[in-house]
Amino acid sequence: MLTHHRRPVSLSLMSVDLPILSSVETSATLYKKDSNWFHVLLNEGSIPRSVTEFHSPVIDREEHQLLWLEISPYRVIMTMQGKGKFAYRHYWEQGIYGVSRYWLNGDDPKETDAFRLRNFTRSLQLKGLNLPEYLRVEYELWSNQVRLGHYVLHLEIFN
Repeated sequence: MLTHHRRPVSLSLMSVDLPILSSVETSATLYKKDSNWFHVLLNEGSIPRSVTEFHSPVIDREEHQLLWLEISPYRVIMTMQGKGKFAYRHYWEQGIYGVSRYWLNGDDPKETDAFRLRNFTRSLQLKGLNLPEYLRVEYELWSNQVRLGHYVLHLEIFN
């Protein structure tokens, strides 16, 4: 049976070797799909994508995005999709090379382009008994033989 819960969350992405840090505190909807399989949905419309948006109170509803995480102790899939100009999907599984796909959408549906990168998941940690409370994914992003950085995704779910 599908059950859901509304919880406050803190989501952050940081680079270990580059000056990148992004963090947001918001509420999310958690869906328990199975004993060890969860979906976490966040409305991405409240997450600023650039420095100028920190000062802009207007959020364009036409660019509403949904951030969706599929979580299990063994793998994580994170997808951002919606009507915006940018979408992505990351697939992480500890100790293997996964795929990170990106879609760039123009104003015309014919102006869509996509590319993919590889990621290597160094570690995947999930804590929580009945519902996830803490998720940490440490990974490297690669383009062919060039390493594009070492990153840490951290999700904390509060009761």
